[in-house]
Amino acid sequence: MKIHYLRYFAVLAEELHFGRAAERLSITQPPLSSAIRALEDEVGARLFDRDSKQVQLTPAGAAFLVEARIILERIARAKDTAKAVASGRRGRLDVGVTSSFFYRELPRILTAFDEVMPNIEVILHETGSAEQVQALLHGELHVGFINAATAPPQLKSIPLRADKLAVCLPESHALAHRESLRIADLEHEHFVMFDREVAPANYDNVIAAFSRAGVHPRTRHAARTWLSIAAMVANGFHIGLVPESMARCGMRGVCFVPPADADAGAVSPALIAWNPSYGSPGLDTFVECARRHTDPESAAFEQD
Repeated sequence: MKIHYLRYFAVLAEELHFGRAAERLSITQPPLSSAIRALEDEVGARLFDRDSKQVQLTPAGAAFLVEARIILERIARAKDTAKAVASGRRGRLDVGVTSSFFYRELPRILTAFDEVMPNIEVILHETGSAEQVQALLHGELHVGFINAATAPPQLKSIPLRADKLAVCLPESHALAHRESLRIADLEHEHFVMFDREVAPANYDNVIAAFSRAGVHPRTRHAARTWLSIAAMVANGFHIGLVPESMARCGMRGVCFVPPADADAGAVSPALIAWNPSYGSPGLDTFVECARRHTDPESAAFEQD
């Protein structure tokens, strides 16, 4: 299969218009039409429904687009890696993160890795935990910092210290300046919750904490990151439960109150995961740095 056919297909799938797609590709429409027909013949399925008025992806085309983008991304990354090696940088490491890890182990791991392998280019991709797992399984990321207690069996992982959940309130809230809070104290509050599709473990652990306290949370908003929840609370959008480490973000207008002893078991689990099927220059060293610089309270074993 010719690589440029995949590129033509991906652009047409984005534009859904032969004229605009051809313009983006700096070609004329006839060779684009010919390439799409040849690709459909090779795939053995119709990828687009087209007539004089519109172009639409078929179900087969939509499924093919997902895989085509993965292939094109892998090819682009392979080129970048080759160029990096040729220029003396030795390689590139793609690392997935969620925003909360900037206030946890991530900075010291990156610093330690840069000290021993300064010629490896580390690219951070801020994305949700569920998306990171899929990217790791498909070889689109080398390492992921994920909010979860376990990883799929295809991945290896290092567990990190579970972060206790603290109550995140606006500074003006009547409960904001207590030394600690029980979740049961929040029964009549409205909450900003985590979007379950982004990180099911985050959502499920927050719901479990409410359930243990006998509270049925009234949700007003859903957010994709812990940092977004804190920002919404700071701007008066009710309250939330977030990891205690978020207190380090220095955000104005918000207070983080630690849990009372009765709620000490409410935690946000986390781990570092990688796919042993997809190697990269520096991956083993990065994993070793992660082992040495994770919280000393975290378990020192690897999950296969």
